[in-house]
Amino acid sequence: MESINRRRSIRKYSDKEVSGELLTRLLKEAERTQTMGNLQLYSVIVTRSEEKKRQLAPAHFNQPMVTGAPVVLTFCADFRRTTRWAEERKAMPGYDNFISFINAASDTLLYTQTFCNLADEEGLGYCYLGTTIYMPQQIIEVLQLPRLVMPVATITLGWPDENPPLSDRLPIEAIVHDETYNDYTADRIDRFYAEKEALPENQEFVRINNKETLAQVFTDIRYTKKDNEAMSATLIDVLKRQGFMW
Repeated sequence: MESINRRRSIRKYSDKEVSGELLTRLLKEAERTQTMGNLQLYSVIVTRSEEKKRQLAPAHFNQPMVTGAPVVLTFCADFRRTTRWAEERKAMPGYDNFISFINAASDTLLYTQTFCNLADEEGLGYCYLGTTIYMPQQIIEVLQLPRLVMPVATITLGWPDENPPLSDRLPIEAIVHDETYNDYTADRIDRFYAEKEALPENQEFVRINNKETLAQVFTDIRYTKKDNEAMSATLIDVLKRQGFMW
């Protein structure tokens, strides 16, 4: 799959339509993804209308690609369908718990990644939105998600109208551990992060944020402890409302 070596996050899209036929085919092909117990614990909400995209935008911090993309796909961990199947077949479902959410979320993310791989092969562009679990209640309300359905991933999708540079990646030695976990010494951290920290764009990132190191930009500005704790509390609250926690 050579296209994976050219993978870019696409935030600008052409006016060319993503046909329903193509989208359905890719979503169907992605169903070959591995899944827990062959239950396919996911659902996908396809958003094409301008109004719905505008309603979704605030939940994604009003990033312009949400309204600018032809299609927005919200991938949901879904134990409602399996629960309803059990109820209709004289079975007693017990999926209103956290482990069920984790299983469904895992299924959903695997399915999402398979879909992205297939979209790459077709020449489509997309951007993965990590904001989905930051303000999930807004997404739930806009998409009318019932109990035991939880949004976990969103991608904007369309035909690319830009060709951004490839994002940097850590060396493979930074993420692969032979036999047991090999903890990170100061020397290993220096070696693994040297290239990332030396990139001109990252050095400029540090400068404009008035920080000493790139790591400080992430801990003090982008993903702060305060924000992480607040969003964690929100996520737990929404999981309770959706029936996955008590």
